[in-house]
Amino acid sequence: MKRIPRIAAYAVVLALALGTVFLLTRGKDTPTAMAATKTSGAATPAPTLGSPVSLTPSEAKRIGVTYATATVGGFGREVRTVGQVSFDETRVRTIALKVDGFVDRLIVNATGQPVAAGQSMLTIYSPMLVTAQEELLLARRLRNDVADASSETRRSADEMVSSSRRRLAYWDIPLAEINEIERSGQVQKTVTLRALSGGYVLEKNVTAGQKVMAGEALYKVADLSVLWVEGEVFEQDMSTVLLGASVQAEFAALPGEHRMGRISYIYPTLNPETRTVRVRVVFSNRDLALKPGMYATLRIAGRARANVLTVPRSAVLSTGERSLVFVREANGQLTPREVSLGTTNDDRVEVLRGLTAGETVVASATFLVDAESNLGKALGGMGNMPGMEVTTPPKALPTTPGRKE
Repeated sequence: MKRIPRIAAYAVVLALALGTVFLLTRGKDTPTAMAATKTSGAATPAPTLGSPVSLTPSEAKRIGVTYATATVGGFGREVRTVGQVSFDETRVRTIALKVDGFVDRLIVNATGQPVAAGQSMLTIYSPMLVTAQEELLLARRLRNDVADASSETRRSADEMVSSSRRRLAYWDIPLAEINEIERSGQVQKTVTLRALSGGYVLEKNVTAGQKVMAGEALYKVADLSVLWVEGEVFEQDMSTVLLGASVQAEFAALPGEHRMGRISYIYPTLNPETRTVRVRVVFSNRDLALKPGMYATLRIAGRARANVLTVPRSAVLSTGERSLVFVREANGQLTPREVSLGTTNDDRVEVLRGLTAGETVVASATFLVDAESNLGKALGGMGNMPGMEVTTPPKALPTTPGRKE
């Protein structure tokens, strides 16, 4: 009978020892297993594409799924940029005197005033012009005095008259005024300076009574019937922008309207900070609706290419790491497929790899189909977990609230 308590005591001691060993070794097994999981297989498996999705026609219609075909054809890209209206530099002129003098009277006396070609701008008194007029009248009298002299003498007198007339003409004295000086035989105290071209006065740097020097800019006049719009095109878009390309411009000051122009010049240098190249577009402005300094949105028709495989832009789902399309297979399933893309325009995108011409892709509700595909993949991956046996992915997207399945 004494052996029974002794055996029971041994059993209790053995149980306590086994429990202690279990408690001491339990915390070491889990990290070891996790470490083995991390080290086995060398690298983490790459993410896979979603699962195929099966939709009946009624289900596809309910969630707004439509389809499009990958087609091969001509493909042109439109480049958009912002530009600013500026003067046509070839139509801006500076009006200056070629002699020293004093402004007697201003005829054009305000900035912004329109002027026509040949219009009087101001009158000026200049001792140099007075002297030139006197020389012209003296040469004419000399020519009259030698009318009966030898041919050589008459030729010299004629040359003196012509020389005096040229001097006044070179100083921008109008021919009509030179003829009037000769006709009247009187020296005019002041002469009139006229505009050589029409436009609008951008700058007026002169006042009545002011002394002016030869070459000093008195007015700056610009013809606004033609204007430039200059914009910046990114470096990667330059291959599609051509000299002479058609450009459509929209202006905030002209809502609902647009103007057509053409690229007249592509600047030869690139801005290293913005990585852009400046382009110049010429626009007609006979109604003067465009004003220098306005902003414009430019839509440049890029170079078109033939035999390009494209799909609608809405058919492509970009995840940040890759681009996917859902291809409708012969059995009706929608299979996600990775594609490589090229250039895009407003409606379509070029497909470089991953599709062939004639394949049908999901053109709308792509996000919903992708969500269904990823849901099926996630649930399918739980098939080995107790209570999560899934043999097939869900057939359709979750229905709207309140619908009985």
